[in-house]
Amino acid sequence: MAKPEPPKTGPAPSPTTAVVSDPLPATGTPPPATLWRTIWKECRRDQLVMAAATFLVAIYGVMLLSGFIAPYTAHFSDRDLAYIPPTPIFVVKDHRPAWPYVVPYKRVFDAETYNVGFEPDYSRHYPIRLFYSGGAYRLFNLIPTTIHLFGVDEPGRLFVLGTDQNGHDNFSRLLIGSVPSLTIGFLALLVVFPIGLVYGGASGYFGGRVDNLMMRLAEIIMSIPQFYLLIALAALLPSDINSTLRFALIVIILAFIGWAGLSRVIRGMVLSIKEQEYVEAAEALGASSLWVIWRHLIPQTATYAIVAVTLGVPGYLLAESALSFLGLGIQQPDASWGNMLSEAQNLSNIIYRPWLLMGPGLLIFFTILSFNVLGDKLRDVLDPKSQRTA
Repeated sequence: MAKPEPPKTGPAPSPTTAVVSDPLPATGTPPPATLWRTIWKECRRDQLVMAAATFLVAIYGVMLLSGFIAPYTAHFSDRDLAYIPPTPIFVVKDHRPAWPYVVPYKRVFDAETYNVGFEPDYSRHYPIRLFYSGGAYRLFNLIPTTIHLFGVDEPGRLFVLGTDQNGHDNFSRLLIGSVPSLTIGFLALLVVFPIGLVYGGASGYFGGRVDNLMMRLAEIIMSIPQFYLLIALAALLPSDINSTLRFALIVIILAFIGWAGLSRVIRGMVLSIKEQEYVEAAEALGASSLWVIWRHLIPQTATYAIVAVTLGVPGYLLAESALSFLGLGIQQPDASWGNMLSEAQNLSNIIYRPWLLMGPGLLIFFTILSFNVLGDKLRDVLDPKSQRTA
């Protein structure tokens, strides 16, 4: 009887040879994208959204360097040169290319119409100097300096967008006035969002009588016409307070009328989120109510919060502009886009001096439009259901 042959085996592995397991088969599935990567991927496909984002990045960059770019400070004025048109910049002298220079304006009197006007005085030339030492200001509101990007020597004047009734340089005030106009929305939201998130989250989580009482208070505030409430509260501000305190109080007023609407939306989201199993598991493990709200409920509203911030800033910008336009916001001689637009209350300025209004008007329009375009895109990316139901 033949004996069975032993099974054939390969050579024993060398003691120095590592045994490596076979790698997992490739599935071809890319790693999951993060939230910000998804937003960037979707936004860069839309040219209109990229144009809006580029405009916002540029305008906020200019805002940070506004004091440096502006040839004059916001309080500079030359009352002898009120309402002059934009200063022409010349690059040709004696029929030859020349370094950019300006010529001053001289006052002229029309004996027929009895009107006083201005016309260029070509007998004097003032070259534009880079990194010019002019009026004192604080770079980034921190570093004291007198260096400006460009300017002209005295007694020359460089008014890129002309002057207003007080002889203020409109271009400088347009740049420096962007600081309160562009920051007030974000500062107001820094106050609105903590209140709205916590208030709405607590109302939706506890429910019952607590929810009923908290929402009735929010609805009372929401039922008051916001613009009239805003005007009434702003009118109560003392007229002799400094500009910094007035700006802070306007931020608080805007936040006071804005938190109720946010809290109501957050409350509705929390009502559905709190029924999820992970919330019930946290409660079963003995987590406190505050921990559940802050750790599990509020983070789930992050996508809505991102969209709400983007769409909320234009509303606060428009509210500040309206207050300043009516004389209840940022006061002269401090600059903001709103109080620069107050010149439009004079019909003759609209007809004969359009340079006073085009700068702030166009910047407010394009800033609000850019935020709305970006906010709508973020809403479509973060909440596809809203796009399907629209």
